[in-house]
Amino acid sequence: MTQTTNRFFDEIGRLMNDAAGAAQGMKREFDTVVRSQAERILRDLDIVKREEFEAVKDMARLAREENEALKARIAALETKLGGTGS
Repeated sequence: MTQTTNRFFDEIGRLMNDAAGAAQGMKREFDTVVRSQAERILRDLDIVKREEFEAVKDMARLAREENEALKARIAALETKLGGTGS
């Protein structure tokens, strides 16, 4: 009886182990499908990537700084020439 009980529990353990492995495989497959679908949807929506957004944001900041410097330079030149400036 002890031998039969141990074999029974061994088989149950093996079955549970196989089921856990199958469940992990299904989870990986599900994650892959969901990720690929999400990437496809985002690609179709033509959403800007974070890196591209940050690059354009930096370009805009630099352009604003250059614009302010040029405004100050023009104002100084107008003052030097005796212009009124706006």
